[in-house]
Amino acid sequence: MRKEPCLQSFLFLLEEGSSHYFDKEHYCYAGCQIVIQESIENFGAVVWPGALALCQYLESNQQEIDLKDKKVLELGAGTGLVSIVASLLGAYVTATDLPAVLENLKFNISKNMQNMNVHKTEVRKLVWGEDLDQNFPKSKYHYDFIVATDVVYHHAALDDLLTTMAYFGQPGTVLLWANKYRFSTDFEFLEKVNNIFNTTLIAEFPESNVKLFKGTIKEN
Repeated sequence: MRKEPCLQSFLFLLEEGSSHYFDKEHYCYAGCQIVIQESIENFGAVVWPGALALCQYLESNQQEIDLKDKKVLELGAGTGLVSIVASLLGAYVTATDLPAVLENLKFNISKNMQNMNVHKTEVRKLVWGEDLDQNFPKSKYHYDFIVATDVVYHHAALDDLLTTMAYFGQPGTVLLWANKYRFSTDFEFLEKVNNIFNTTLIAEFPESNVKLFKGTIKEN
């Protein structure tokens, strides 16, 4: 992997500025410096602990989780950090989130991936539970991995999230879900996931209270 373009992106982002954004976080994964611009406008535009945990795991366990030339869908991509790392590890990535988050998501992916010798990352709108058949017909879209980090907390869209996970969880698809456990609803959601997916706890991060699960859809 060439490092010079990554350094160029790093320097470019340091110079970039906007009144809509309040912070830039610097990371190093897959041999590259990554700069993530966070937005004050939306909770989805902040790097949460689950994203850091999953990035760390993907980088350290490339033999167990081989992303090279695999198709990866990220739900609730937020700042794009996980999608960027997955791309650097060789995946074809589709990063999805709500419309309000897409501008910052596209910015981070574009600036960090410019001139990199990796598969192009696609950014798409995805509202959990809405128009899945229309926007992502199963006849055309099949993903090797679904990744999601800190998408489960106290909000009203958990049933729609579960519907979305189940929709994309086709035979052969692996779900990787990292979450910081804060509320009772987090554990209740896990129970519902266990009813649909064969899940295994593959890593824990006690310092951030994050658990990482791997799952495959239960076949009838």
